[in-house]
Amino acid sequence: MKVSVDLDALRSASAAEQRQRGYADTLREIFQQPATWADTARLQRSPPLHAALDPRPQHVVLTGSGSSMYVGECLAPTLQLGLDIPVQAISAGSLLTHWRSVLPPGKGLLISLARSGDSPESCAVVSRLLAEAPDYRHLIITCNAKGRLATSYRDDPRVNVLVLDERTNDRSLVMTSSFTNLLLAGTGLVRQSQGAGAANALSRLAGVQRIFDEQADAIAAVAAADFSRVVYLGSGGALGAAHECALKMLEMTDGAVITMAESYLGLRHGPMSSLDEKTLVVGFLSPDPAVRAYETDLLRELSRKRLGMTRVLVGEGIASDLLGPGDLAVELPGLGATDDAVPLMADVVVGQLLALFRCLALGGRPDAPSQGVLTRVVEHFPMHQEEV
Repeated sequence: MKVSVDLDALRSASAAEQRQRGYADTLREIFQQPATWADTARLQRSPPLHAALDPRPQHVVLTGSGSSMYVGECLAPTLQLGLDIPVQAISAGSLLTHWRSVLPPGKGLLISLARSGDSPESCAVVSRLLAEAPDYRHLIITCNAKGRLATSYRDDPRVNVLVLDERTNDRSLVMTSSFTNLLLAGTGLVRQSQGAGAANALSRLAGVQRIFDEQADAIAAVAAADFSRVVYLGSGGALGAAHECALKMLEMTDGAVITMAESYLGLRHGPMSSLDEKTLVVGFLSPDPAVRAYETDLLRELSRKRLGMTRVLVGEGIASDLLGPGDLAVELPGLGATDDAVPLMADVVVGQLLALFRCLALGGRPDAPSQGVLTRVVEHFPMHQEEV
């Protein structure tokens, strides 16, 4: 049974009541994000990021697991555009089991992204590649100063570590403020390379605050609608944001809502068949006009075919004909730029709020929704030696 969600009531409840209802950590960590971004932006000029690019690598690989991997998917296009070298995201699991066939050869930089830095794959990948791929240098960006990634390689000159503010080390099961801050920190590599300051990014990040101030109640209303599945659509780095938002909804609703993330062009190649009258469509719109044209073509096709239920569209300058009665446009004036990850952070925030409010509408507990199936840090599992 769904229940109504009143944001003011959620935030005004006592700390004890929030804890008892199981949303204290997640609510705090989602809404604290604008306050944490200023501190992370200042770290974009820090020595570990400068050292990671000196000497300049031939290519960059971003890695992580789960949400941290999706940070890499968001970040890769921005870094490739800004650094003018090949950049790709490869999951830590793939590097653990298939590094010889998936890791690009040569003098590369491996960027490990992690909230806790204690997941089983995290240190295993770094340790293996330090031994087996000595041409790679390493940059670790983590939210946990006490995690194994942050502490295990202090004496190795090939490893640089950037630790974010302790507030970003989310206590909730799901990654929220850790995600956006890891993404923002990673963009500092472009600022190091270009010698640019963070002032412009910070001014545009302030625009994301409007989502919390002006759109949260409308997002809560959408989250209370009668849908059973959600499809998230994104292009380029926004596909990483779509993957992250799909995971947030799946985690926080304990699988009660079926989710899918796909590119706009990819949706036509089979996945479109899954859209029914109870499918919420969440579209992250590109600020690039050429890319936006493909996206709007697809959305108009869905309208012609009467596929999907309510829509939530996120972007700047959203065409009115893409919206019907009951749909929600999350307008982002001034955030439309193709050269950084700020629009992706806005996309992710919308996804976080949708998942939080949907979980609460279903009577769930966002801080620990899975009743023991999932843990904040993945449980230990054995590392197996490869046969060469």
